[in-house]
Formats: sequence, structure tokens, C-alpha cells
Amino acid sequence: MVRDCTMIDWDDVRYFLAVARGGSVRSAAERLGVNHSTVLRRIAQLEERLGAQMFEKLPSGYRLTAAGEEVLEFAEQMEASSNRLETRIFGRDQGVRGPLRVTLAPTLATHLLMPDFAEFARQHPEIEMEILSSGELANLTNREADVAIRVVYDRKTLPLNLHGLKGPELFGGVYMSRDRLAAWRAGAPDPVRWIVISIHGIPDWAREGEVRTTGVPFRTTDGEAQIAAVRQGLGMTTLSCFVGDADPLLVRVPGTDLHMHGTLWLLTQGETRKTKRVRLFTEFISRRLAAYAPLLAGLSVSGE
Repeated sequence: MVRDCTMIDWDDVRYFLAVARGGSVRSAAERLGVNHSTVLRRIAQLEERLGAQMFEKLPSGYRLTAAGEEVLEFAEQMEASSNRLETRIFGRDQGVRGPLRVTLAPTLATHLLMPDFAEFARQHPEIEMEILSSGELANLTNREADVAIRVVYDRKTLPLNLHGLKGPELFGGVYMSRDRLAAWRAGAPDPVRWIVISIHGIPDWAREGEVRTTGVPFRTTDGEAQIAAVRQGLGMTTLSCFVGDADPLLVRVPGTDLHMHGTLWLLTQGETRKTKRVRLFTEFISRRLAAYAPLLAGLSVSGE
């Protein structure tokens, strides 16, 4: 039995929760932006304070002990209370100066919105912007970000505790390099491969159209490598229209159709949306997204 959990230091709790959720000290360190030894020190400090061992170290990672499971319930309650307090205070902040964390997919950041982020930063130099562009979804409820720009296929999947501002629809298509298409039309013997991101594969909606492909794919682990591969003429791939249509080296594969990926939403949580810098940002970006609607829908080119 652990000692009274009211003795827990909230700073130690954050480290405990990160290890409990990530299953390893390494993942916790990466998530919290600290080194390995800091996580170990914090966990040891918590265990000493409570007089119990929180984790069992296994070859597969860290597993909660019975005492750790008991503490986890209290720790999550502390986290929820802390988040509610921070959100309420943050929502009352009507000053422009301060941090603003925005989470979105890497492709949206690098191929569409970074010029707009830069323009917003120039207009509001007192706002400390942080762009969280990764494959992981930041948790708005836990204050990991203030604003999320997400592609939502079904509106029913939106969490009820989030405030959403609906944006334009996002479409994708099948693309290959202009040079590779010209070579195929000229009778080039080399087979055309599918270029796929390993965890996704070829979408069910994608059609080969007039260009037939080999059964041997070319796999990448991320979107930027995928784009580089198709530019090099390795084959065809699926891309969002705002990426494929804007690239002068690429062209839609003849005979293929577009497919709706979903709708872009600007999401905020609770009191956070009332903060002036959040309101300024969401109003600014929603206008920019509306202007991009034809590009996002694949209407900016007629295809080939």
C-alpha cells in the first residue's frame, strides 16, 4: 500500500504518466523533451516519496506494479484538474503576447500553410509560435497544443469537448512525374511501380488508369520521401491534390479519379478558444484555408 498520494509532487507525476503511457523511459524522455537520466531521477524521487516501486522493468519495457496501478488513478485525476485550471486561466488571457502551439500533419505544414504561419508571425511578433508537425496527434485536452488543424472524414468522430471550425474539403489523386509519363507514352519498357508509405499501402480507391503497374512496390516511411521518389520517376503514388497539383514536376495519372480524404477542421478546446491570440490565429487561418478551397479540392488544374 502506498503512502498518502496528497504528498505527490505534480512535476514528478508528469514523468510518471509519461512512462506509464509510453511504456519506456526513452519514449517518456522524447515526449517531455528531457534526457534519459532526468526521467529516471524523477521516477526514483516519486518512488522514494511514496515508499513503493511504481514500475517493473521488463525486456519489453516498463510495466506498472500494483502500487503503480493504484497511483495511476490519482495521477490522472491530478492531471485532469491541472489541465482544467490551466485551460480556464489561459482562456481569460486577452493579451496577445505569449505562446501559441499549433498541431497539424507535416504535409499540411510544409506544402501548404508554412507561408501563412510566417505571415501571421510577422503580423504578431509578440506571439511565440510553436508548430507541432508530426504523425502523432497532440492532445488538446491535455494542453499539448492550443489549436489543431486536422483532416476529419466523419464529423461524428470529433470529440465532444472540442470546439470545431469547419474548413474546406480535401481531395487526393494519383500522380507520377511528367517525364515518367512522357517516357511511358513513348513506349519505355521499364515497369511503373506503386510508391507507397509502408504503414498505409495502396488505398482501395486508387486506380491505375491508363498506366499499368508492376506488382513490386517501392516503399517509403514518410511523405517527404514518397514525394521525392515520385519526382525521380520511380513510379506513381497517391498524394493530396494541394501537393501533386502544385508541383511542376508531377502530373495526374490519366484515367484516374480524385478521392475525398475528408474535411479540414480548426479545433480548439474549452476556454482556450477565448484567448485573444488563439482567436486571432483561427480567424486568420480559416480565411486562408477558404482561399485554398479550389486547390484542396483538386480544381486548380484540369488534369492531363
